[in-house]
Amino acid sequence: MVFWLCCLIGILTFTILILVVKICLLKRSADEIADSFADRAASDTNTLIDISSRDRHMRKLADSINTELLLLQNDRRRFRQGDRDLKNAVTNISHDLRTPLTAICGYLDLLDREEKSDTVGRYLKIIRGRTENMRQLTEELFRYSVFTTVSGGTPDEPIVLNRCLEDSVSALYASLKQKHITPAITIPEQKVSRTLNRSALSRVFENIINNAVKYSDGDLVITLNKDGEITFSNHASQLDEIKVGRLFDRFYTVETASAESTGLGLSIAKVLTEQMGGEISAEYEDEMIRVKINFPKTCFG
Repeated sequence: MVFWLCCLIGILTFTILILVVKICLLKRSADEIADSFADRAASDTNTLIDISSRDRHMRKLADSINTELLLLQNDRRRFRQGDRDLKNAVTNISHDLRTPLTAICGYLDLLDREEKSDTVGRYLKIIRGRTENMRQLTEELFRYSVFTTVSGGTPDEPIVLNRCLEDSVSALYASLKQKHITPAITIPEQKVSRTLNRSALSRVFENIINNAVKYSDGDLVITLNKDGEITFSNHASQLDEIKVGRLFDRFYTVETASAESTGLGLSIAKVLTEQMGGEISAEYEDEMIRVKINFPKTCFG
């Protein structure tokens, strides 16, 4: 009886050891699949997942994942090609529109010098306003396509965020005054320095402030702290959490009577900020929108 009990214990122990080894091998195979999938998904490669295990179930799983991985890579390439084609088309269209718009503005200038009735003058004023809006939108489309297609540009250089922020606000003083907005600016006395692209940074500040001009209820608070975080806050009763959550989306516009835009301003700001190693976000609470930009100390050369 004792002999058979020992045999039974031995068989159970051997079976348990086999199962433990099997489980360890399956676990290793699962880890290989997970690591390989993460590596393949993050890179543009046709290399497939290969595992050391001979287990047919795990190899079947790897083959299934490889099939889906190839479809994912193909979809990614089509998306990138389509995105490039769209940007190139926008660049070409906006560039082609510049010439006729310039000609239209020139002829409007000539008409202004001619004798005309009050009605004709009023119509010309309306036409000029609409033409100017179209010209600005065309320029915005062109800048967006250039910024998102061409990386690099002017080299990075040491920049004092305090001074650059003050210069951007001063450059847009006329637009702010027209909307009766007097910005409240809080900037530390100590210099906050980063190594960034000056032209791109000025564009980011300009686009964010222009966004505030469009949607502000009449206020604007700008704060820079010593850690390189800049916050632009203003009341915007015509916005909500859903709209603010989509403000960085390309071509997204808020339907309002007073704002005319292609919906590219904050999208350009996001692209440029991330190209410089920074972070940008927007939040909405108590009818107030806060756009935050952060350039960590890693941006300091």
